[in-house]
Amino acid sequence: MQLKDALNQLIQHKNLTSEQMEWVMHTLMAGEADPIQVAGILVALRSKGETPEEITAAASVMRMLATHVPIHDKAHLVDTCGTGGDGANTFNISTACAFVAAAAGAKVAKHGARSVSSSSGSADVLEKAGVNLDLSPKSVAQCVEQLGVGFMYAPAHHSAMKHVMGVRKTLGVRTLFNILGPLANPANAPSQVLGVFDPDLLDTFAEVLRSLGSEHVMVVHAQDGLDEISIASVTEVAELKGGRIKRWQIDPSDYDMDHPDLSELSIDSAQDSLNIIKAVFNNDHSAAADIVCLNAGASIYVAGLADSYADGVEKARELLASGEVRQRFEAFIALTQTLD
Repeated sequence: MQLKDALNQLIQHKNLTSEQMEWVMHTLMAGEADPIQVAGILVALRSKGETPEEITAAASVMRMLATHVPIHDKAHLVDTCGTGGDGANTFNISTACAFVAAAAGAKVAKHGARSVSSSSGSADVLEKAGVNLDLSPKSVAQCVEQLGVGFMYAPAHHSAMKHVMGVRKTLGVRTLFNILGPLANPANAPSQVLGVFDPDLLDTFAEVLRSLGSEHVMVVHAQDGLDEISIASVTEVAELKGGRIKRWQIDPSDYDMDHPDLSELSIDSAQDSLNIIKAVFNNDHSAAADIVCLNAGASIYVAGLADSYADGVEKARELLASGEVRQRFEAFIALTQTLD
């Protein structure tokens, strides 16, 4: 097969088989395609609409080529990483949730990068807090083993992405790679809370993660557009558990955590995000604290540390009040500064 054959197939809106998609991905990630070919493939895929099989094949290749983090005991191992791209410009909610889940006993292999479309990516806010992002896979694993949380800076673990980065920036539109990041955790976390920018991706992502071997996952999209569990609207959930996918909803009013809008959560910089996170970790009762509880509760639940989602939310609330989360955050910053 040649790339032009794949391109012709996609232009005719014919789906690629898993084997064909894997070959295409290997070719793109090896730098064997010129930029025009890369752009053509990505735009044609987007125009046709990526199937769960194509996304699964692409994610499999990304996982295979990633620089892996050696976490051998995968019990309670979870990732909190969304697609981004919801345009809400909120503080780094899933980053804050990682430390709440860790305080609950989860092992969080947090996968993230710098901002693409928002004011602060997870890497931006952690760096602002003093976290050393330039850690070896072994050091990331050490953070997870010692403190229950480690941060994997995506560009360092997916070096093959450099071959498509320029094309992605030049195109300036969403492509397959916007949705692959959360599916390519370098620690192969079997549990995950994954926010998506498009409700059409809920079932797709649940199906893809089932094919990739995930055990317990909540894929979420709020009716107000947020790629997190929202405090200002009902959130749609596709939950994968025991090989089955179930659809349900989360209403923040059921937890007395509903707010009229998201205005209190918006930021203009990584420093703004850090200020909000620190306030939440200091047990500040606010809209920000409520949204952290709703989302951290999901992480605690899928990690197998709560019998239900509601139980997870309650545990998150108790942990924030206890001061344990703040201590975990401070210990994590200090530990990364001693490692390389």
